[in-house]
Amino acid sequence: MTKLRKFTHMIVKNLIDMAEIARKNAYAPYSSFSVGAAIRASSGEVYTGCNVENSAYPEGTCAEAGAIAAMVVAGGQKIHEITVIADSPYPVAPCGGCRQKISEFSSPDTLITLATTSGIKEVTTIKDLLPGAFDRSFMALK
Repeated sequence: MTKLRKFTHMIVKNLIDMAEIARKNAYAPYSSFSVGAAIRASSGEVYTGCNVENSAYPEGTCAEAGAIAAMVVAGGQKIHEITVIADSPYPVAPCGGCRQKISEFSSPDTLITLATTSGIKEVTTIKDLLPGAFDRSFMALK
């Protein structure tokens, strides 16, 4: 998470605001750790998601996965940038599974803004979060 990229403050602020709105709708009765995500697709459309926990703990859904699903349902297939926000002392990176999901729908240089509700931000890329990502180039696709 050390490589910072240039970004337009207004665009990032908008995604942070939208991710925060989604975070407030999170269903986190077990961990009390609410997370929100906002994706700007290559079309310019924005899709949001929040974490949804379940008493069968591994059956929950991450905010990033929810936002990706919303994008795909709407016909989008390419993440231009993504923002993740949580109420934590420092920015929280997506889990390993979500890093793979983000990688599936993005390019290596896709910007990922990690934010806290107190205003701390880090900007990184999926390439930096998931070096050596598994992708379709490893499979013999026909």
